Amino acid sequence: MNYERYENIIASPDKLEFQFVSEGPKGKVTKMIQFTQTLNENIYNLAFGNLRNDGSVDDETTNDNGDRNKILATVAGTVYEFSAGYPERFIFFCGTTPQRTRLYRMALTINMEALKNDFHIYGVLRGMDTFERVAFRKGVDYFGFMVKRKKT
Repeated sequence: MNYERYENIIASPDKLEFQFVSEGPKGKVTKMIQFTQTLNENIYNLAFGNLRNDGSVDDETTNDNGDRNKILATVAGTVYEFSAGYPERFIFFCGTTPQRTRLYRMALTINMEALKNDFHIYGVLRGMDTFERVAFRKGVDYFGFMVKRKKT
């Protein structure tokens, strides 16, 4: 992905958390990216949003700071960094709204050629009580997405 990214990223030593400051017409907003283990020890959930005072992630607020693509590229950069340290782990992500999930699907689709060189990319379909991981295909409405670093 050849998009501008935020450069001053603070990473935790274990690469499970990253912080950076979004800058735009509405001011500076500290962003947090967290990779947390799910019930499946090989699947980590990617969450990102505004950093709350208690250290948690507010993934529901929209800042409209005019830097959406720069933020997405920065988050994608942390996926590269996380997966470089933990290549055996799957990373799951989905939007907090259908619109955000659609945005992520569009970002994956637009950048598929570059991403597929480095990652296995899956769509996650949700059944009544099940989740199914399938090869990502353009134009399909998924519940979420998973990526896993390819072996080099």
